[in-house]
Amino acid sequence: MVTWALLLRWSPWGRPGVKALVTAGLFVTTLWNLRFFLNPSKGSGEDSKHRQPLVILVWEWPSKQVPSVSRDVCRELYGITGCQLTTERQLLHQADVVVFLHSRLQPGRDGLPKERLPGQNWVWVSLESPSNTRALAEWNHTFNWVMTYRQDSDIFIPYGKLVPNRSATVNIPAKTNLVSWVISNYHRTQKRAEVYKNLSKYLHVNIYGKANNKPLCKDCLLPTISKSKFYLAFENSIHRDYITEKLWRNSLLAGTVPVVLGPPRANYEQFVPADSFIHVNDFGSLQELATFLKTMNSSRYQQFFAWQRRFSVKLYTDWRERICTICTAYPRLPHGHLYPDLQSWFNS
Repeated sequence: MVTWALLLRWSPWGRPGVKALVTAGLFVTTLWNLRFFLNPSKGSGEDSKHRQPLVILVWEWPSKQVPSVSRDVCRELYGITGCQLTTERQLLHQADVVVFLHSRLQPGRDGLPKERLPGQNWVWVSLESPSNTRALAEWNHTFNWVMTYRQDSDIFIPYGKLVPNRSATVNIPAKTNLVSWVISNYHRTQKRAEVYKNLSKYLHVNIYGKANNKPLCKDCLLPTISKSKFYLAFENSIHRDYITEKLWRNSLLAGTVPVVLGPPRANYEQFVPADSFIHVNDFGSLQELATFLKTMNSSRYQQFFAWQRRFSVKLYTDWRERICTICTAYPRLPHGHLYPDLQSWFNS
């Protein structure tokens, strides 16, 4: 580009006249515009591509019933722009990202696409714990990103979270019993089965769910649990960050105090306030825990609901919302990376 220093040399005294200055300015502007006309920027094609919506292909939808995934579903439901979800496999060659749920993967890679386009990223998705996830070793060097409940995932998808709510008020439902537990898959070898068996020696637990032949309908779940002062939010296995709907929905949203069995207390405190739950490991014995629950006075009990003055519970239940968050995370995600040992990462 012509510089003003060069223009100054056009004047005998280094001070160009107004007419010369205007003429030179018009000349420079014309040259500058002509440069872009004759030599378009190399980045213009990339910028144009960037302005196109990201195409997220879900290879097989996580739930049995596939919801509507219209072109603008991310914007219409969640305010996430520039994001297009699809389940149409014929769009594979247009997809920027392809999503694979672990539980839907078929052994032997037979169900995977035959090729991966340059620049296309594949995402491994799981909401199950490592204890309930099989055959990970065969997926080494396959996926670019992981999408799980773990905070160190490329795309973090928790079961729930607390969101600030300035207009929130404390609401404690009326209580008619002490402790409840909803359990569908009861296995004696699980830690939670052992803890329940020993805890039940010292207090009565109202048990619901398929394991006790007392299943609760979808609309009956929260009203039933809300009548209990405490809820046994016992995870089926103990792993870092594995904190499921047992805490978020069955306890906090229901309006009861969670008694948690899962990762250490410090891990729970990364998600919820320290005074919003009771951890089994807070006590030297289950008898001490039972005594604490049975003898708690009203004032102490109400303190467990102080979080309601500042927060509300947000549940993540719609897979569309989870998958739309890929578009939000996309600009900061590493490209060209493959997980060499998926099993080692997930078990770490």
